[in-house]
Amino acid sequence: MQVHFGIGLLRAEWRKSIACVGTFDGVHLGHQAVILEAVRQAREAELPCVLVTFDRNPASVVAPEKCPKTVAGLQENLAVFKALGVSVTVVLPFDNDLSQMPAEEFLRVVLTRSIRATSVVVGHDFAMGKGRQGTAEWLATQMPTTIVPPFQIDGTRVSSSAIRSAVAEGRMEDAARWLGRYFAVSGVVVGGQKLGRQIGFPTINIARSFDQTVPAEGIYAGWATVPQGRYMAAVSIGVRPAVGGGNQTLEAYMLDYPGDSVYGMAVELELVKKLRDEWNFPSLDDLVKQIQRDVEQTRLTLIS
Repeated sequence: MQVHFGIGLLRAEWRKSIACVGTFDGVHLGHQAVILEAVRQAREAELPCVLVTFDRNPASVVAPEKCPKTVAGLQENLAVFKALGVSVTVVLPFDNDLSQMPAEEFLRVVLTRSIRATSVVVGHDFAMGKGRQGTAEWLATQMPTTIVPPFQIDGTRVSSSAIRSAVAEGRMEDAARWLGRYFAVSGVVVGGQKLGRQIGFPTINIARSFDQTVPAEGIYAGWATVPQGRYMAAVSIGVRPAVGGGNQTLEAYMLDYPGDSVYGMAVELELVKKLRDEWNFPSLDDLVKQIQRDVEQTRLTLIS
């Protein structure tokens, strides 16, 4: 999949394309239904499928006080777009200028002139242009448009907001069911207090670079992917009251990891299931015994 940041350097040599437009935060199953329809139409017409999205949630510019945290980062979204069969993704910087662009201009400059779209596929709640005036219904009066209806699972409409709520409450199974994959947190490994090493459970501490939805505090069974491979992991999110912590941390103990240093490296944590809340303990020995149980429960959860 080709990726273009902005349209300034985009030189489309194709004469026609099928477009797909949206914010697609997290690329959940509802978003995937929209994208897959665009991919299907593009393949049927033997044309490229060009997806247009944004580098941030538009609400961060037009209504920052109401802007929710993201479900997934841009890199994760791009990986899903590629897996779904998108030919080209155009990532537009959503700034004040773009927020003031009328729908008619967005249609003319971005969709028609830049990516040469002859038809477009959007979700039922789609809107573009200043003040969200360019609704899906309006767009359908301007060019051939397919409006994909809401996607439901067991009577629940799949949405980014529903996934945020599930993650914030530690309901990782619901989040995974609606995402079509495990909810993941990515970041880089940084140095910590190294207390885990002293008690026989060395952990990696994760520092993130964007404002992502934070899972409920507690202990989780999950998977850690580092350059060396993918490992089962017992993940802790919280303030670590048992060892006098204060600020919230995100750390993981990788089961069966050979012990090579990963400081400074990128890591992705997929959270499968919340095992328990964060607890305080009367002694360090009690903490160690509970960590041993958490590690065993993690292994049982992931291999069952």
